[in-house]
Amino acid sequence: MKIGYARVSTDAQETHLQMDALKRVKCGRVYEEKASGAKAERPELMKLLDNARKGDVVVVWKLDRLARSIRQLIDTTTMLNDRGVELYSLTENINTTTPSGKLTFHLFAALAEFERDILRQRVNAGLKAARRRGRVGGRPKALSEADLKKARALLRSGDYSKVQIAEDLQVSRHTLWRALLQDSAK
Repeated sequence: MKIGYARVSTDAQETHLQMDALKRVKCGRVYEEKASGAKAERPELMKLLDNARKGDVVVVWKLDRLARSIRQLIDTTTMLNDRGVELYSLTENINTTTPSGKLTFHLFAALAEFERDILRQRVNAGLKAARRRGRVGGRPKALSEADLKKARALLRSGDYSKVQIAEDLQVSRHTLWRALLQDSAK
């Protein structure tokens, strides 16, 4: 039986492209997951590995959907091979049942890891360059210094509760509380 595995890294992403490809090759069962490949805990992959039997073929859209590092990919593939389960990657057209397929698998896995490392280096270099120019990433603060000054004054007056102040500043009471705690820690 062909068993498909589709994975995206975040809830904001969709597996539509992968699922369509897996349906085209007539996978009898498909495991769909939204979890980072860097995480060891991927429940759907664990279910797939538990249910795969000798003679089955695990089909992935691309090798990096199965694992994020060459070590993880080789370990997973070895585990499948030990059970008599084949691996087929649609994008790279890799089938681990043949010697040439195994060689191609190892070459593509090494190239995929190299590509991810280069991308990570570029991203980190860009972030460092932006920081040197005074740009800091992340979400903007919900409360300005003026908002915090107003909140402290209203709290000192004793006429307003934190809930009322938060409503006035149009933030949640948790956001106000956290901002006041962080401000007092400075």
